Amino acid sequence: MLSISHQWASRLAVRWFTRNPVTLAVCWLAIGNSVSAMAAEHVIIIARMQFGTVPALRVGDVITWRNDDIFRHTATARDKSFDIDLPPKSERSMTVKQAGEAEFYCSFHPMMVGRLDVHP
Repeated sequence: MLSISHQWASRLAVRWFTRNPVTLAVCWLAIGNSVSAMAAEHVIIIARMQFGTVPALRVGDVITWRNDDIFRHTATARDKSFDIDLPPKSERSMTVKQAGEAEFYCSFHPMMVGRLDVHP
């Protein structure tokens, strides 16, 4: 059960928000957007001279490229939008910035290829 001071504070808050609909809307949007706009984190593993499975992506997601090989690799976009250098047993992260498809390859081993499919 709420004490009298808690009841009074609750009533005051309800009155304030209902008399200030713009503030209520801004708070509602801020809470809703922070939950829906959370970026996902994905790991793409490079092993045995191959890029691992590329997950479905959204703008704002973070990709960690992890090189489990004994060779140096890159994850280089054909459109030059990213170029990640990966020495053996290292990892680097990047944030996906735009929607669309981006084909990538390893500049040291051009037969290693993949494609990012990024949704808005």
